Amino acid sequence: MTDDELLKAWVEVAGRELGLDPAEVPTNAVLDLARDVARGVVRPGAPVTAYLMGLAVGRGADPADVADRLTELALSWPTPAPG
Repeated sequence: MTDDELLKAWVEVAGRELGLDPAEVPTNAVLDLARDVARGVVRPGAPVTAYLMGLAVGRGADPADVADRLTELALSWPTPAPG
């Protein structure tokens, strides 16, 4: 199995375990956001940001809007000076 196939299978099984429709999981948006946070802010911020996104969406926010807003924030995050 490819990584994409494994990820799809995982999202389907994990989603069903939590009573979620896997088709509603914005996998690419979550992965893109996690990548941008890991590269632009700090690596451990990626899973925490994905969790924050999930909380916001669970409270009724639009997934695409949340991903866009957090991506914009991550991409504009100041780079620390070498030290």
